Amino acid sequence: MAGITLSHISKTYRNGFQAVQDFNLEIGDHEFIVFVGPSGCGKSTMLRMIAGLEDISEGELWIGNRLMNSVDPGKRNLAMVFQNYALYPNMTVYQNLAFGLKAHKVEKTEMDRRIRKASSMLEIGNLWNRKPAQLSGGQMQRVAIGSAIVRDAEAYLFDEPLSNLDAKLRTQMRVDLKKIYDKLGSTVIYVTHDQVEAMTLATRIVVMRDGMVQQVGTPRQVYEKPVNRFVAGFVGLPQMNFLSAVLEMEAGTAFLNAGDFRIRLPLRFQRSLSEGLTEGTKVEIGIRPEDLMTEGDPWYEIPFTIEMTENLGSHYYLHGLAGRQSLTAKVGTYNPIYGKKSMRIFIDPEKMHLFDKETGESVEEVLLR
Repeated sequence: MAGITLSHISKTYRNGFQAVQDFNLEIGDHEFIVFVGPSGCGKSTMLRMIAGLEDISEGELWIGNRLMNSVDPGKRNLAMVFQNYALYPNMTVYQNLAFGLKAHKVEKTEMDRRIRKASSMLEIGNLWNRKPAQLSGGQMQRVAIGSAIVRDAEAYLFDEPLSNLDAKLRTQMRVDLKKIYDKLGSTVIYVTHDQVEAMTLATRIVVMRDGMVQQVGTPRQVYEKPVNRFVAGFVGLPQMNFLSAVLEMEAGTAFLNAGDFRIRLPLRFQRSLSEGLTEGTKVEIGIRPEDLMTEGDPWYEIPFTIEMTENLGSHYYLHGLAGRQSLTAKVGTYNPIYGKKSMRIFIDPEKMHLFDKETGESVEEVLLR
């Protein structure tokens, strides 16, 4: 298929509410793009503008070399899977799969070939004669996906398709969706508020907040190099720890003073001292639970009081306080922690993030500009 270009797209409703602001993205062939963010961030609105179900207030949508702003939804050759399945209750599974193809006047032999191919891919051939009321939630979702797949579209749009399924089914459907994507060889644009879905399915993630793009990157880039505090806190479970601190200097060495403890500024941040990070600057130290260690450099030791322990079998989550600030650590089950009220814990300086307290921007990202 041809690429999809979203250029300076905005959506403003009649009441003045701006749901999407200056959205820019180039989507290549066979990408699995995931729009992720909290409820109300504009991700579904953006998807509906691509599908043609919402008008674009400003900007341009291109598929290949064709401007699509004014093209009717049915003529965009895009297939959409909705959150609520959108199946016809009085039709059988086969009839539901065939409905869109009949509307597009697909020849009967070709229609049957496509339905058989999609049914084999989704393992729903044995359900052809059933009606939606006779299906489980997972089966209905497979049929809904099948109704999109048979379209042989330029791209497939998914609007939170797994949100109605229970946790076990969602895990299985994530695996199945990845397999389907590999077999389709087509572009997928997928909307979810679930960052686990985003991390496991996407080739690239678009993190949104308040109608604006915060970061675009591979799952690894977004996880390891978040551009701001919002992205850092949104992506990852449990979320990243944030510890308030102030930069101070002593005998030519920079430290981060968090009140109840003080750690040395990691060497990779030293350049920031000559480019805007000055003594007295208020920052937030960001560290993921898995990047806290039970052994390490004494310069990065912090006091840790354990308030609650979660045993997940393969590891523990320790919830407590670093001084007077909340902290969660992930440690292996080999650690003899039961009965302990406090323990030595160390920040991995190579995995530590630093965010400007006022702007929320990553100090490292600012330096790279």
